[in-house]
Amino acid sequence: MSILVVDDDARLRDLVRIALERAGYQVITASDGKIALTHALREEPELIVLDVGLPEMDGFEVCRKIRATSEVPILFLTARDDEIDRIVGLELGADDYVTKPFSPRELVARVRAILKRMGGVAQKTRHQGQITLHVEARQVEVAGANIALTGTEFSLLDLFMKSPGKMLSRAHLVAEIWGARSEVSDRTLDSHLRNLRRKLSDAGCPDAIETVHGQGIRLGPCT
Repeated sequence: MSILVVDDDARLRDLVRIALERAGYQVITASDGKIALTHALREEPELIVLDVGLPEMDGFEVCRKIRATSEVPILFLTARDDEIDRIVGLELGADDYVTKPFSPRELVARVRAILKRMGGVAQKTRHQGQITLHVEARQVEVAGANIALTGTEFSLLDLFMKSPGKMLSRAHLVAEIWGARSEVSDRTLDSHLRNLRRKLSDAGCPDAIETVHGQGIRLGPCT
């Protein structure tokens, strides 16, 4: 289940993205209204988290344009707490409103509530070949048998399973697990990948983690 997050504040955008991904959602991001409209049309997300205070084309205008062709749920973010803004947003077709500053936990709860009202179900499990990953329970099964992973190993596998077959760079993996400004070395990442690969191989998936020189790392078929 994918969610489009639109905010021109890169730090806040990353905060929202990380919170939603940890809750088991796939996240697409956009920094302005034009990019948001392109993603909304091309990606067809199940929900949009939309900042009101966007440059050039504000969130209200983006909402108007989206509502012309789509009923996708929209959750507005705003730094303003004026009642008129909330009324305008809801009249335009927004499904909910969160005022900055907010807690990531509150935002995730609002997203879940909207999707529940709309009949959507959060993606709580991921599958790839013999591997099943239970997002909320943080458990992994291979051919029905549980395997024990550390928190970091689980997070790495979760990243791979969100984009099966897609090459992920080392820099991307480090940024997603430890943060964009972390100083984690390749050796540390390799150690976690090596342990994850070994555990999956021992459980019957020797091709689970594939490294392609010069391209990146991806999740194999795990058949």
